[in-house]
Amino acid sequence: MNYRLTAYVLGEILLIVGALMCIPMFMALGYHEDKTVLAFGIAIAIAIGVGAIGIIVRPPKDKRNLRPQSGFVMCGLAWILLGLIGAIPFRISEAIPNYIDALFETISGFTTTGSSILTAAQVGPDGYFALPKSILFWRALTQWIGGMGVLVFVIAVLPKNDKASTALAKAEIPGYQFGKLVGKLRFTSQILYAIYIVLTLILVGILCACKMPVFDSFCHAFSTASTGGFSVLGASIGGYNSLSIEIVITIFMLLFSVNFNLYYMILIGRFKSLKNEELFCLIGLYITACAIIIAGLVGSHTYSFGEAVRYTTFNVASMMSTTGYGTADFVLWPTILQVVLLIIMCIGGSAGSTAGGMKISRVQILVKSSVNHVRKLNSPRSVQTVKMDGKALSDATVEEIQNFFIIYVLILICSTLVVAILSPYKGAEGIATNLSAVIACLNNIGPGIGAVGPAGNFAAYGPLEKIVLMFDMLIGRLEIIPILMIFYYKSWKSI
Repeated sequence: MNYRLTAYVLGEILLIVGALMCIPMFMALGYHEDKTVLAFGIAIAIAIGVGAIGIIVRPPKDKRNLRPQSGFVMCGLAWILLGLIGAIPFRISEAIPNYIDALFETISGFTTTGSSILTAAQVGPDGYFALPKSILFWRALTQWIGGMGVLVFVIAVLPKNDKASTALAKAEIPGYQFGKLVGKLRFTSQILYAIYIVLTLILVGILCACKMPVFDSFCHAFSTASTGGFSVLGASIGGYNSLSIEIVITIFMLLFSVNFNLYYMILIGRFKSLKNEELFCLIGLYITACAIIIAGLVGSHTYSFGEAVRYTTFNVASMMSTTGYGTADFVLWPTILQVVLLIIMCIGGSAGSTAGGMKISRVQILVKSSVNHVRKLNSPRSVQTVKMDGKALSDATVEEIQNFFIIYVLILICSTLVVAILSPYKGAEGIATNLSAVIACLNNIGPGIGAVGPAGNFAAYGPLEKIVLMFDMLIGRLEIIPILMIFYYKSWKSI
């Protein structure tokens, strides 16, 4: 472990976060939110002060190489540090008086989970959360920062050698494979962020055109782009009761669930890249889930056909993209339809997107490898390979994905057991609530079912349960390894 380089990179991250906090602080000044100005001022001072120490101890340029395992540890530490610093404005402003709750909300934001401890009692008569506007903006901004990744942003704006940049990017960018769009990783990061920013601004403009207030448009564009799901309204997107807004956000939730590399390929005219197995599967899964749920809702006389189409297309996109917005309380839907939603929550969106979940490509590879295993049993001498987009995957890649799935299931089981033991929710409702709470946090979705559904929240959980769920959020966003590496003693050996 290169300790000086670790301190240096963490210092850079804190300086960037401190600079970004200036945006809501200036908003607080404009809205005359004096207490909130002080809260952001203290957080900025801490971020810049600690960050400056990291910059001071930076190693010489010839000692800035980074091993892959050190990159994983550094990534995990960076995200934990982001949560600890980012929670300060919530706590000091007393928007969220309890620090554990503030930390839960912040980590939920940075990991783009969207699970919240805010309750109906904190919703004002106008339907908005009764929090300072600058705090609501910071809450949305944390999701936008975490959507594409803070380390990817550091790579994009600050020069680093490509070996160190690759180690950091591999640890943070979701997906089973890592690749550059162009020769230099820094330019790849800049391209990805440029696409992310442009799509976000386009969404802001369209939402404003749909008569959503400007402040709301920015907050929801940030949450949609990151597939995070925080809303400024207690009733989420359903609070606007606007079909045009729902259609726009549905489209963009799906767009942000697509691998961003495909957008770059379209921009340079390589349209053949759209013949992508993961993209076809995403579209097919969305259409299939919508068809099943619409049929179920109409058949159970829950909604008319038109209402079923409206609520299903939005909420399936929301759950599949792991955004977590709501326009209907699907906890009231037939149980089998809730199970369908749970399945697509776990699968999630595409690798290389801002969506959470296991990722469609991993599920495809797991299915293909299982089919090949059955074929091998019937024809022992045959050679079976797993292919994606016509290209054979190495045995090491397939084995890595299988190991990922095993660890994922073990974490899901262990977390559910711990939460269930400590949880205030017991009985049949408790099983659904606690299991879905862990699934929601581990897959960075936001709402679950039961008491933590679209109309509920996570406020009733105690500090220990919330710590477990925060751990799951980080595990889910960083795809397991960076967080686990922090607890592996050999990762800390000096180099």
